[in-house]
Amino acid sequence: MKIGILTIGNELMNGRTADTNSSFIAREISLQGWQVETMMSVGDDFATIKSRLHYLLTFTDAVICTGGLGPTADDITTAAVAKAFGLPLYTDEKVLARLKEIFVQYNLHWTENNAKQALFPAGAEVIPNPVGTAAGFALQVKDKLVFVIPGVPSETHRMLPEGVIPVLRRYFPQPVQHVVKQTIKTFGLSEAAVDEKLADFNFEALGINVGFYPVFPENHLVLIARADSQKQAQSNLQKAIDAVTVRLSDCIFSYGEQTLEEMIAAALTQKKLSIAVAESCTGGLIANRLTDVSGSSIYFDRGLVTYSNEAKISLLGVPADIIEKHGAVSEETARLMAEGVRKLAGTNLGLSSTGIAGPTGGSKEKPVGTVYIALADANETVCRHYRFRWDRKRNKLVFSETALMMLQNYLQEKK
Repeated sequence: MKIGILTIGNELMNGRTADTNSSFIAREISLQGWQVETMMSVGDDFATIKSRLHYLLTFTDAVICTGGLGPTADDITTAAVAKAFGLPLYTDEKVLARLKEIFVQYNLHWTENNAKQALFPAGAEVIPNPVGTAAGFALQVKDKLVFVIPGVPSETHRMLPEGVIPVLRRYFPQPVQHVVKQTIKTFGLSEAAVDEKLADFNFEALGINVGFYPVFPENHLVLIARADSQKQAQSNLQKAIDAVTVRLSDCIFSYGEQTLEEMIAAALTQKKLSIAVAESCTGGLIANRLTDVSGSSIYFDRGLVTYSNEAKISLLGVPADIIEKHGAVSEETARLMAEGVRKLAGTNLGLSSTGIAGPTGGSKEKPVGTVYIALADANETVCRHYRFRWDRKRNKLVFSETALMMLQNYLQEKK
């Protein structure tokens, strides 16, 4: 089965919003054993939507559209699809009632233009939206299918697997090939370096497709195996995973979709350890990431952003003469920050960061990108010194990632 993707919105055409939906849809469709024939983006224009939709349907079996389902005047996708196929619009009373319930539930002011989100082309099958107000729909046009779902990525991510793919399955049988995948997440090597380390292994001989997906500062590999049987596909995939592990073991931190923060959360919870964080250059980013996981209050006590020297002295007990002698960005200061926040909070662990994110503040001895990260427990304090080369935002992100990796490695080694 061949599928086309049509993303709709003026914000895509003027560059204000990046089109992440196409890549997500393509990955999910590929995992089903189907083929994405082409991707296109268009603005919010009736004639353009109509012409591109008809064009895509000439060589695909189905087209998946995203965007343009909101209540405002420029949200014209539903009306454009109906017009493209000469269909009247109707109001789905169940969808309208659900919309009004949401507004009452969240104490939102109802305006009549919101009722626009309950309009659908005649004959369309409604696709519920579990995380937003705009429902989608599936429309059969002769022997082809047209799907329309919201362009908000979080809504697309829910509605594609829960609403679109089940309808596709009804119309098109399970493909003969079986498809399995594994995501492997790495940190510490560039995308080019990862590729180089894997260059000697013949993935194609196993029917394995290898995708490289940089998610700064991480690099993710997605291995997809296709075979005539589930057993063979799984066997081939495992051989590929083993080959990647041998070559990249030092920088792999996750097999699967679990984030670094989620892995740390599970380990801290399982080991019944608590942690406090003292940050300077990362400005609270480490604490923010540690608390991104639901239930983080089980292990996270507090986070202090001790940006100034005075804060390091008064809150963490770092002696003024240490800062004067070695500098705020130094191993000595980082160690005392980790120990100080641990002592202050009474936690099992203390984690600290102090560095120079840039673009100003660097020197020949301590250039922009310099960071010291320390981790303290009841027995010892370990400090590491790194130098990175990015802009301010990316330096802060890679500093936080490095700190979390240090914590993750500690938790893996601790019995």
